[in-house]
Amino acid sequence: MPIHALSQYAPAARATATAVFGFESLIGVEAVVAGAPADRAGIAANDSLVAIGETALPGLPAANAPENAAARDRAEAAITEAPLRQPLRLTVLRKGQRHAIAVTPVAGCRSRFEILLGSGLDASADGSVVQIGERFFEGYTDAEIAVVVSHELAHNILRHRSRLDAAKINRGLLAELGRNGRLIRETEDQADLLGIYLLANAGFDPMSAPKFWRDKGGAVDGGLFRSRTHASSKARANALEAVAQAIAANPVRPIIPPVVATRDVPLR
Repeated sequence: MPIHALSQYAPAARATATAVFGFESLIGVEAVVAGAPADRAGIAANDSLVAIGETALPGLPAANAPENAAARDRAEAAITEAPLRQPLRLTVLRKGQRHAIAVTPVAGCRSRFEILLGSGLDASADGSVVQIGERFFEGYTDAEIAVVVSHELAHNILRHRSRLDAAKINRGLLAELGRNGRLIRETEDQADLLGIYLLANAGFDPMSAPKFWRDKGGAVDGGLFRSRTHASSKARANALEAVAQAIAANPVRPIIPPVVATRDVPLR
């Protein structure tokens, strides 16, 4: 049940967003996955959320309220933190009528996935959300996109954002220097490593990762102008090729690599 907030849209686009998505409150249901808990409970696309449990949600934003995703993120967190397998009461507005609907949550992936419009070949992960630029869908194959997504998802699985924050790492102008650069590079190498296992566990050919970095890596990482917090495309391809060969020779699925056990280990 992906949700979104009217405040995620620029003020000039909010009338159109309301016409398309039916926002009757700040938080709307963007879509409902067929057969999922929300669908079975009776939630419908374009419903508007007015309460999660006993917590009332804000009303419509002011016309000039700045564009941001904070309201959506707070609503997502409230839903995510609900106890598993216990009904969660959602109050929705549908064409002006209130409906109380109980949804029974089940375990799922904690990361959300978003496509960024107008962002080129950017990709990022913040611990909760994986975002990739729209240009990946213009000429890249599913396997190539999966290499990028698996790398970013690996960052979230390994809790890199929170571990780097705990280590007081500077990601700004000093990101490439000294301890900052060393630890950021460590997390990038770990994400490459776990990412190739995620690829294989999802049914993709693990060799698609080294092939991607050889064929497309320069366009993605900036080539000679890349950040030195990342290995070169050639180095990434070479490092991943041996891992990919070992994975391909192992029929066991899923494979849980040792790097997963480091997700609670402080970065030093």
